[in-house]
Amino acid sequence: MGDLYDADVLEWSDYQARLLRQHVAGEAGYETPDWVNIIEQIESVGQSQVDAIASWWCQALLYDLKAEAWPLLRDVPTWRGKARGVRALARRKYRPSMRQRINVSGLYAEALSTLPDTIEGQPPLPVPTTCPVTLDELLGGEF
Repeated sequence: MGDLYDADVLEWSDYQARLLRQHVAGEAGYETPDWVNIIEQIESVGQSQVDAIASWWCQALLYDLKAEAWPLLRDVPTWRGKARGVRALARRKYRPSMRQRINVSGLYAEALSTLPDTIEGQPPLPVPTTCPVTLDELLGGEF
């Protein structure tokens, strides 16, 4: 069963769904579901949601950093708008069970590390090197 999982995860998932339906219906004589990979896939569903929200907040932090580092560029209103948009999206998709898996300081460090060296030939103004925002502030829309 692991070969099908590695070769074509869509076909594998369709097949596993049929096996699970047979199991729920109490049908006898069906193949045993691929429990190891089913468990892995179930876990990955939740983690992918956390990863998406973390990515959105990282993007928002990067837009805000760019606006702070280059406050006189004409792109600042666009960056601020994009930051608000992805923060709002992250807030809509966020669930309280994700709290322990969201590392805002780590996301800020990641955003800081991707800040360009220059934009339009201008170096950035200094920005905070430590995260100036908390998860609660991100959730409350205060940042």
